[in-house]
Amino acid sequence: MRPPIPGLRPSLFDDVCWQCTRRALRQSQSERCPSSIRAQALVAVPAAPSTRRHFSKISLPRATTSSASVSASPTAPAASFPRQPFRAGYFLSNSFLSRINGSGDTRGLRSSAALPTTTAASLGAVTDTPRHAGSDSTTATATAPDNVESETTLLPHRRRQAARRNAALSQTTTAAVAAAKTTSSTVTTLPSDSTKSLPPDASSILAGVAASHPANSFRRQLSAMLSLSKPRLTVLVVLSAMVPYALYPVPAFLTHAALDAPSLSPLTLLFLTTGTTLCSASANALNMLYEPDTDSKMSRTRARPLVRKLLTTRAAVLFAVGCGLAGTGALFLGVNPTVAFLGALNIALYAGIYTPMKRISAVNTWIGAIVGGIPPLMGWAAAAGESATADGTWRELLFAADGSSIGGWLFAGILFAWQFPHFMPLSWGIKEEYKAAGLRMLAWTNPARNGRVALRYSLVFVPLCIGLCAAGITEWTFVATSLPVNLWLIRESIKFWRLEGLQGSAKGLFWASVWHLPVVMVLALAQKKGMWTRVWRSVVGQPLEDDDDEDGEWEEDTPISVVAAARR
Repeated sequence: MRPPIPGLRPSLFDDVCWQCTRRALRQSQSERCPSSIRAQALVAVPAAPSTRRHFSKISLPRATTSSASVSASPTAPAASFPRQPFRAGYFLSNSFLSRINGSGDTRGLRSSAALPTTTAASLGAVTDTPRHAGSDSTTATATAPDNVESETTLLPHRRRQAARRNAALSQTTTAAVAAAKTTSSTVTTLPSDSTKSLPPDASSILAGVAASHPANSFRRQLSAMLSLSKPRLTVLVVLSAMVPYALYPVPAFLTHAALDAPSLSPLTLLFLTTGTTLCSASANALNMLYEPDTDSKMSRTRARPLVRKLLTTRAAVLFAVGCGLAGTGALFLGVNPTVAFLGALNIALYAGIYTPMKRISAVNTWIGAIVGGIPPLMGWAAAAGESATADGTWRELLFAADGSSIGGWLFAGILFAWQFPHFMPLSWGIKEEYKAAGLRMLAWTNPARNGRVALRYSLVFVPLCIGLCAAGITEWTFVATSLPVNLWLIRESIKFWRLEGLQGSAKGLFWASVWHLPVVMVLALAQKKGMWTRVWRSVVGQPLEDDDDEDGEWEEDTPISVVAAARR
């Protein structure tokens, strides 16, 4: 028989150590009860159970108990027991108080138990099923007091801590909901640690701009179509075609006869750049039309316009076909048939072979490198066609018997080799996404070979730069000025191969490749063969050799009297 405790239900103390209860009762009875009543209380208290509970000795202010009458026991009348005060800290180590507020946090209970506003009536409103050591715990239904009362019993600093926790929880919930909405609307998510350093996809950025405009508006359609063209890749393709065109060694580059020729007219360059831009846009749009399902599985491409349904498939097909026909026609009419054929071939390789090959074999990377090497040939053939002396067919423009076409193939080799140290670290950073999308890349099919390929092709830039000097395209100083950036690329490739992309080696090689190509191209343009000699002679007023030859030929064919009159 458990002792009755004033104002509290007996079931509340099923897992309270009754030895400690008896000791507490003895102490309180010795202070306030007569000896006869104390004897009856000792008889009523049963022996302690075998399982002992150890409690911390906490000295806290006493909690005021209610003035309810003491429950009667079978052995003694209830009226003979006075009120039994218990220390508030006595019950803090028990489990029943941790469920009063429904939180299980004893830190808040410790402060709430110290307040005199906690009454026995509020404790009596809670029912709990006892839990014994060594047995399964069974929780019964509990009726907790009002939340307002439990919150008002907290100390001020506890209330502030609870408010901060609730604010942090609400912020976390809001962020989780926003992330879920972002994923459902296919907005670009944050990349992983390996891809944080990669630049955002330009198509995804333009798709976001398109989505911000009203539906069916002109700006929305224009931004979505520009996104289909992959603007950054298209700009790189056009620049790689313009540099060989500018470096072509046209005889008498600064003479009036050369300026009158169509090769230096802005119209030819305009047709070349416009046609190359349209062909590149067509190939990229066809690429997006082929793989919207794989684009939706990758973080850098899942915000593209066809994935987000910013454009219909019919509109994308019309855009791709229209750009392809217009670009090929511009190259055919404004440049020459050889360049037009190369532009159409690039569309077919990129959209017809490279794109479907990505699902089949890792050889797709080499096909893509061939696609990247064709634009320099287009620029070279465009310049060679304007100064051709024979029939101007593809044999003369690309395979000249005198070896003058070697410069175009050297530039094509530079762009072909550059694709590997650029794409290998890029694919390594998102290899898990490639794998999940079913695209076969060396980054996950053969990681060791991935590093070897990047290193192998980074070593060929030094001989290629020497070849440009030997072919008479650039000055020999180009070898010395391009050597530092070539060695930088080689060093990063070695690190990428040894570490297999870890410890930031993939990031280092990627950014080295991003800077490598424009630096090499600018150095080649700045050191074109004979350019600074002609500039110096024009500045100091020294006649050019070609001008002397033309003057001599003019004097031989002109009567002496006319020449003398002209010299006067």
